[in-house]
Amino acid sequence: MIEEIGRRAREASHALRQSTGESRRQALLGMAAGVEEAAPAVLEANRADMAQAEGEGITGALIDRLRLDERRISAMAAGLRSVASLPDPVGRETGGWSLYNGVQLHRVRVPLGVVAVIYEARPNVTADAAGLCIRSGNAVILRGSSYALRSNMAISGAIRGSLTSAGLPADGVQLLEDTSRDGAKALMQATEWVDLLVPRGGPGLIAAVQADATVPTVIDGAGNCHVYVDAAADLEKALGIVVNAKVQRPGVCNAAETLLVHEAVAENFLGEAARALMAENVELRGDDHARELVPEMGEATEEDWATEYLDLIMAVRVVPGIDAAIEHVRRYGTGHTEAIVTDDRVAADRFVAAIDTAVVAVNASTRFTDGEEFGFGAEIGNSTQKLHVRGPMGLESLTSERYVLYGDGQVR
Repeated sequence: MIEEIGRRAREASHALRQSTGESRRQALLGMAAGVEEAAPAVLEANRADMAQAEGEGITGALIDRLRLDERRISAMAAGLRSVASLPDPVGRETGGWSLYNGVQLHRVRVPLGVVAVIYEARPNVTADAAGLCIRSGNAVILRGSSYALRSNMAISGAIRGSLTSAGLPADGVQLLEDTSRDGAKALMQATEWVDLLVPRGGPGLIAAVQADATVPTVIDGAGNCHVYVDAAADLEKALGIVVNAKVQRPGVCNAAETLLVHEAVAENFLGEAARALMAENVELRGDDHARELVPEMGEATEEDWATEYLDLIMAVRVVPGIDAAIEHVRRYGTGHTEAIVTDDRVAADRFVAAIDTAVVAVNASTRFTDGEEFGFGAEIGNSTQKLHVRGPMGLESLTSERYVLYGDGQVR
């Protein structure tokens, strides 16, 4: 199956590479309208997926990611329109100069070719990934989880019809309906057809990709994110940031999992912060110092510091200073997003320089690490590695650069 899908994707990628930016823009507008028109069918399919997942005992963050409603479908369509409105990256010149012999050299952005995305229980990724790939001139092979298969089929069906209406090949977007591990492995090893693989899922999927993939990958890794409240923090701002980072949507990778508090402000800050978090049903697990200040906290273990909860649970540690906060983040962080709250510019700059992570936030919530929030319209993933891209992946991340030479008979 993967050979046939891959061959069709490669053929579609040739057509997309030569398509105009305007035709791809129109395709995305059609995709947005198609998703909206298909909303009743998508919701019906999603209800069936939800019933199956709940029947199998799936709860918490996975169910939240799987669930669709009219608001989320509208958000998918809005994301497609937002991506359509962005400047076309394909053909953009990023540099140019004359060589010693008069040859004109131009560095330009080009599509990658065929992008594969493996994702878990997130039907919105079907629309986001398809829109970003088509807008950037790439074909895409989508492989969602068995939990979301009906939803993904309904969304991808609406999208494929919109491509043909815009004069682009429907095979620019294909859904791999084989949700078995063998099917995923075959896609990970489809070196003849796939130019880039982006996995979006939990530790099990990431481990499988790292073990089995032979195609180039960009890892959309775990988000064990921290908020550090410094001695010089505005505590009112810190309270709002901490609560938002943990509570606003706890089941996603940019939610904060650990709160680090400087000992100089712990007595004034931690009690109020704990009450605000507990009022939102957050379970707190603290070190000895934190539990002295807030006896209602549970006891944090070594495992807690390293855990991406994706739930209303937060680990809390009181640290003697910024060095200890930096050391904690270096030891337990996953390279996703880290935040410092401080009015001390020197402390902020030190934290930013010392923390080697995709995104660092100063006096802002970790929840801002998101392609849509960054102005990318949507994201195909959030890279926690360093090559070829880092952080939220938008249109430019789905292109590479090449050189075009214009001469007048020059030889070397």
